Amino acid sequence: MDDQNKNLILATALSFLVILGWFFLFPPPEEPVVDPNAPTVAAIEAVPGQAVTPSAVPDAPLSPVAPDAVLPETPRVAIDTPRLQGSISLLGGRIDDLSLKTYRETLDPASDIVRLLSPVGQPNAYYALYGWTPGGALGFEDVPGANTTWTLVEGETLGVGAPVTLRWDNGSGLVFTRRISVDDHYMFSIDQSVQNTTGEAVSLASYGIVARHGEPLNLQNFFVLHEGVVGRTDGELAETKYDDVAELPQVAREGALAEVREASTDGWIGFTDKYWMTTLIPTQGKPFTSVTKYVPGADIYQTETREPLLTVAPGATVETNSRLFAGAKEWVTIRAYQNDGALEGAPASASATPIPGFVDSIDWGWFFFFTKPIFAVLHWLNAQIGNMGLAIIALTLVLKGLVLPLSYKSYVSMARMKELQPEMEALRERAGDDKQLMQREMMRLYKEKKVNPAAGCLPILIQIPIFFSLYKVIFVTIELRHAPFFGWLKDLSAPDPSSIFNFFGLAPWAAPEPGSTLALIFIGVLPILLGISMWLQQKLNPAPTDQAQAMIFAWMPWVFMFMLGHFASGLVLYWITNNLITFTQQNLIMRSHGAKPDIFGNIKAGFKKKPAVAKAANDAKPPKTPPGKK
Repeated sequence: MDDQNKNLILATALSFLVILGWFFLFPPPEEPVVDPNAPTVAAIEAVPGQAVTPSAVPDAPLSPVAPDAVLPETPRVAIDTPRLQGSISLLGGRIDDLSLKTYRETLDPASDIVRLLSPVGQPNAYYALYGWTPGGALGFEDVPGANTTWTLVEGETLGVGAPVTLRWDNGSGLVFTRRISVDDHYMFSIDQSVQNTTGEAVSLASYGIVARHGEPLNLQNFFVLHEGVVGRTDGELAETKYDDVAELPQVAREGALAEVREASTDGWIGFTDKYWMTTLIPTQGKPFTSVTKYVPGADIYQTETREPLLTVAPGATVETNSRLFAGAKEWVTIRAYQNDGALEGAPASASATPIPGFVDSIDWGWFFFFTKPIFAVLHWLNAQIGNMGLAIIALTLVLKGLVLPLSYKSYVSMARMKELQPEMEALRERAGDDKQLMQREMMRLYKEKKVNPAAGCLPILIQIPIFFSLYKVIFVTIELRHAPFFGWLKDLSAPDPSSIFNFFGLAPWAAPEPGSTLALIFIGVLPILLGISMWLQQKLNPAPTDQAQAMIFAWMPWVFMFMLGHFASGLVLYWITNNLITFTQQNLIMRSHGAKPDIFGNIKAGFKKKPAVAKAANDAKPPKTPPGKK
């Protein structure tokens, strides 16, 4: 590997270090936490009545979410499925109490299960609400909304194959029915109907809302992760962070900061966290209105879907169907909803049609063309092996096999470059200070010997997007959350918990708290193995002749050891495996071409210092004059 290659590798590595250093030293600022549940006159006035629809009267009240609407003593209907537990409030028919049975907050089996939705009156209220918007001669008192008390007329506990039916009679000839069912994962079906027993036709439109009071307490605010509103409208995916929602333009008709999109065929919208999501899914194949909204006075974030205005003839009944996803962003589950509309064995529903693009609710990032197939292969390997750590190692072998042809050419080119070193030295002697002559002669030599000087950098350049894609996969997919490897590695999505501080668990005191200054210094076993593997890989080649470059290369493995040591342990495991495979490949290929790496010699040379006298003598040597010049 000549100086040109080393310069390019050095520039790539330093750029990567600068990016990492920037985000470690200057993390995104945390926003001040505002208590959204402290009701004020201004907040209540900012959120009156009902949600608008495209056909609603302009001066109607604008939102169905009131921060003081739900009381602790409201009657409720229990939810109990293999994966969910919670309740539905009969006040407004809100789905506002939901926990995920199969996921816990920490690795401790006694820790609390993850709570997804919570009612108004509790910190960071988060809930789903359905209702109707009046049209024509109807008023808001004629349709059910946030403050409507429903009556349970069928069912006792909402479960798989056990729907519940709510009913409300407005006393003026309109009878509203809401049938709620749920599958054995995270999909609710909301089938609503209105019966018109009056002597005149009425017009109204149904809506669905997911409201969130304030930003979530566990918001990570990390640049590679999207948290906030996620939705799709007619094939176009939109991701809007909370900060950006709070900067939407004021829309007078909405009475809030808002963005309104019209969908003609398909779409969905909701809120996504790192691992969890709550999403409104109207009937696919039909038009609807998608709304993202923020009410500053109440600090309420809101997503809405609004159906077109319906006309109900006297004596007739109309029905609308929609769905609500509330649960974990499991790839297999979400992909099944996308491709088939429902999971195998789920109860039949009129709205259970495929949901286009639903798997994109998982944040695959800019390199989605790498991230999606990488995760699919990793998921399959884990299913075959039964251990996510071994699956990561197997994935590394697969990826290295795919780039082997390029790596082979690279290592062959590096071996030939080593063979050219005597000729290159002679060329430098002849050219002296004539850089143009040196460049011209080098190009001629490369062409004659069929050597590509940049070939050594190709595997590194390819490795960068693969590295970031795998980092994205490990960081955002729930399948890596709390996934164990062996021994002390119980969660491959978290940093290595071992530490030099307590001699890797041998000492009777605890390791430093993650994120503390001591934790940055006293790293674990995996980061140390990473540094050693990078150092060994470096020793396949002699140190650069330039002293500055030699010093930088000497420090690089240990700098990376500390910088990457606090990444997810699954990513560090991948990097170690990649380094060891690269070391083996390069060593074997170079040996097969007669360029035997002197690994032990290079290691010994790294511990030797160049005598100061010899260095000064070399620095004092006058430049050689090329032949023919005086």
